[in-house]
Amino acid sequence: MAPAVDREPANGDALASLSGVKAALLSVPGTPLRSGTHTPIDHKVENNAGYTDTVFEGKAEQASQVKTQLKEKGFIPPDLVDAEVDWFYQNLGIDDTYFALESVETVADHVLALFGAKIMAYTKHSNRLEIDLEKESESGAVFIHSSQAGKSQPDGPQWEKRIDATYLDKSSIERAYRLETYRSAGSVSAQSKQQLRCYFLAKCDFVEPIPAPNSPEFRSIRAVSDKIFLTKASENTLAIYQNIMDEVLNRQGPVIDMFEVEGSRERRIVIGYRMGTTNSFFSALSDLYHFYGLFSSRKYVEQFSNNVTIISIYLNPLPASNSPPIEHSIHQVMKEASLIYVLPDNPFFQPGLSESTHAVQEATYAYVGWLFAQHFCNRLGQAYQALRKALDESDPQQAAILNEIKLRFREETFTRQSIQEVIENHPALIRLLYVHFANTHYPGAEDQELVPTLSYQRLVKEEVLDDAQMYDRIRKAASNSHERQVLEAFLFFNKAVLKTNFYTPTKVALSFRLDPGFLPEVEYPVKPYGIIFVVGAEFRGFHVRFRDVARGGIRVVRSRNRETYSINQRTLFDENYALASTQHLKNKEIPEGGAKGTILPTLDANPRLAFEKYVDAILDLLIKGQTPGVKEEIVDLLGKEEILFLGPDEGTADLMDFAAEHARERGAPWWKSFTTGKTASTLGGVPHDVWGMTSLSVRQYIIGIYRMLGLKETEVTKVQTGGPDGDLGSNEILLSVDKTVAIIDGSGVIHDPIGLDRAELVRLAKARKMISEFDLSKLSPAGYRVLVEENDVKLPSGEVVPDGVAFRNSAHLLFKADLFVPCGGRPEAINISNVNKLFDAEGKCHFKYIVEGANLFITRQARIELEKRGVILYPDASANKGGVTSSSLEVLCGLSLTDEEYVDSMLFKNGKPTNFYLGYVRDIQTIIARNAAAEFEAIWREHQETGKPRSQISTEMSTTLNKLSEEIEATDLFMNKDLRSAVLAHVFPQTLIKKVGLEELIVRIPEAYARSAFAAQVAASFVYANGTAASHVDFFKHISSLLAASR
Repeated sequence: MAPAVDREPANGDALASLSGVKAALLSVPGTPLRSGTHTPIDHKVENNAGYTDTVFEGKAEQASQVKTQLKEKGFIPPDLVDAEVDWFYQNLGIDDTYFALESVETVADHVLALFGAKIMAYTKHSNRLEIDLEKESESGAVFIHSSQAGKSQPDGPQWEKRIDATYLDKSSIERAYRLETYRSAGSVSAQSKQQLRCYFLAKCDFVEPIPAPNSPEFRSIRAVSDKIFLTKASENTLAIYQNIMDEVLNRQGPVIDMFEVEGSRERRIVIGYRMGTTNSFFSALSDLYHFYGLFSSRKYVEQFSNNVTIISIYLNPLPASNSPPIEHSIHQVMKEASLIYVLPDNPFFQPGLSESTHAVQEATYAYVGWLFAQHFCNRLGQAYQALRKALDESDPQQAAILNEIKLRFREETFTRQSIQEVIENHPALIRLLYVHFANTHYPGAEDQELVPTLSYQRLVKEEVLDDAQMYDRIRKAASNSHERQVLEAFLFFNKAVLKTNFYTPTKVALSFRLDPGFLPEVEYPVKPYGIIFVVGAEFRGFHVRFRDVARGGIRVVRSRNRETYSINQRTLFDENYALASTQHLKNKEIPEGGAKGTILPTLDANPRLAFEKYVDAILDLLIKGQTPGVKEEIVDLLGKEEILFLGPDEGTADLMDFAAEHARERGAPWWKSFTTGKTASTLGGVPHDVWGMTSLSVRQYIIGIYRMLGLKETEVTKVQTGGPDGDLGSNEILLSVDKTVAIIDGSGVIHDPIGLDRAELVRLAKARKMISEFDLSKLSPAGYRVLVEENDVKLPSGEVVPDGVAFRNSAHLLFKADLFVPCGGRPEAINISNVNKLFDAEGKCHFKYIVEGANLFITRQARIELEKRGVILYPDASANKGGVTSSSLEVLCGLSLTDEEYVDSMLFKNGKPTNFYLGYVRDIQTIIARNAAAEFEAIWREHQETGKPRSQISTEMSTTLNKLSEEIEATDLFMNKDLRSAVLAHVFPQTLIKKVGLEELIVRIPEAYARSAFAAQVAASFVYANGTAASHVDFFKHISSLLAASR
């Protein structure tokens, strides 16, 4: 609960030390500060409910029938029945809505239950009555319970959390519920002052027909409302809700407004948001205003068929409360309602549990720090380092042992529970750390009139410590090294944050641009250029990039069950880092460096909603806020504009349109290039799967092996992970003519030793269906299929598969073939701990050739071991780069064309692609095939010359190329006009050059991008031609040849 307000603070000097944070603690960002006596006239409402009161004409007759029924039952003494029923009907102050909804039988039962509660209280010699009445039906529900005004009851029945979980959180247009809830005016009995809280839920019956999204009616409150709401809402309420609805439909995030009720201290808060975009919000709001010593007399939740939800709450101060006056605290409630929307279920905000609980801002900060510590506490430490030095990682057995120990350290050293305990054990220190954070990141507003609210009263007495003082305080407070490292993680977080939307007035998730300098070198030897950390109610996510200009896909990491989710929580950043690092190696030929984003939704979350929030939160960091009260300018310690380029990855292929369109709606000038893989017809995207872009690159390596070894493809046997439903899997099937003996995908495993029926595979690939749809009549007698949901499956050999999931997860280690092409699957599916399972008793590998189409499918150590034992292997960083080339050229097109040119040339006309679009796609395919063939030849040649493993050569080549590219970018070679034109003529596709002209293209794209493209092209052409060990003289000759060709 909120502490008493210091009416005459004696520590006025402390104000000066908090000049940087006082606005954060005292004001509502972006809203005109109102002192309670200067409320604008349009924000004053009449002293009424804003709804027409329900009047039940049959109330007296119903009461008479209830009395009759209770006398017949006999449980209440007959001479007491009339008094009990009259008290229930007349003195409790229950709204007539209840009596109109309920039957005589239900009301009689409730009167009886209230009488029973009184008897129970009498036997316990207590004045407190525990009353919990409920009735649920298909059309709604009624809940009535005893309630203490202004106090959360965490150990109570949690009615509001139940209402959230059962009704409000699950509301959709097809099945939505509106809510009215009132506090009874009277007490439960003459002996008790307790009041009842009544909740009335009703299934919505919307006005029909439901308007189409782009129609004028879609924005009209009278066309999208529940029919009962329209009969009850006043004209003033309809006008207020219409304004709120307009704002909700124009932006992401909640819309919050406040109205003063004339002639009283009551305040009406109205909050609108998109239906289904937050959970447990209604109940969390109660905790919020209880924290400030406020109680609600009535509350309404209205649903609308345009996917808008509006909550209206009438708040009053508790009598004789020591809490801040409502004229001040109401502004804090408004501000923190935005944070509650973002994180409604926060374990660190528990106002009913402790008098010293954190305020919402502190609790939100604690939650974010909790997640940060889970990912970034140094989980390996000196003991692991010493062990690593003692063991020989080139020895497969010792490397496997080290890998197991590393995984164990990560699981057990800093668990979620142990970190949470440290936070809960040090509330004062967490508060100090929050002040340290706020002192830097809140946009200053010293010139505004400040309203002293609870955050000020709590924190004005705290010191604002510098880094050294903060570290010293942590060292003294921590009782052991574990606690110290957790608390230090909060300080590292504060120092790493370069900008954040934490104090942005409206947001859907929290985002933090981090300086990567805090990463422990033992685990992350190569520092990224930048990290973005995103935290939402139903997800967490990262974005990692290795150069300023960088591009990479956004991946949704799905969790099949709670155990998998727990593993994904621990490994999310590591997976993101590894994916971005691999992407950086793949992006060596293009202007953008490597980047990757990951989103981990909770088990019951909507992945699309998580993606939308992730994108909007990142845009908060990229676009300068200019709308007061909505998106305002944030503190930017980075001091430079940043642009990210996002692409499709697992689970996001159909979400790229939203990101581009949302960036356009938010005014981003680079919206055309913000995402790649967009819908071709309406946004001019170049989908990888439709045009087989990634597969074109993979196929160059497969065909290269065939060519070098004189193999006939129709005679080559193959095992493939990633089925006909996926991008890589489907296109690999469509482009190949080999003898595929096994496919492993999300649905299970299918195997036929004589080769799976090619026509059936093609059918599935064209329909993008899993092998669960395979026609089993096309299998030979020795063939079989095992689906993940199947158990105890008997194979043709007589072997029994007890668990379909376990069999699917290990099947890639069981089958034998000439060629293995992973086109899907989880990272590190083949690692140093299981790679030996790919070899038979005689040491012969199950596969002769491996082309790694899926990202990170095989670990570095496992690749080395496979190649050491004779396997020809091309890693993902080389083979799987066609998609990144395609995406890069899609970005280039967006940067090169004006909006008008882009719409005219890249968008389909009458449902068909333009000639420019088709020509541009052919250019992309040609460049992908050319680059892949050049790298294949270079790696093959260097392996022949040096004997080094191909995967090692691939990494060295990428590293050399990236380093050389950065060095070239730092020179003035780009300023040589002839050289620049000669090089960039190979960067811009010919279709683009013909339309715009080379020199105009160079002018149009950002210079930083042009320099990067120039450097990447020079470096790639040089390294592929001369190898990684080429000299400075070789480079001089290469540049001379480029200049000669330009003349």
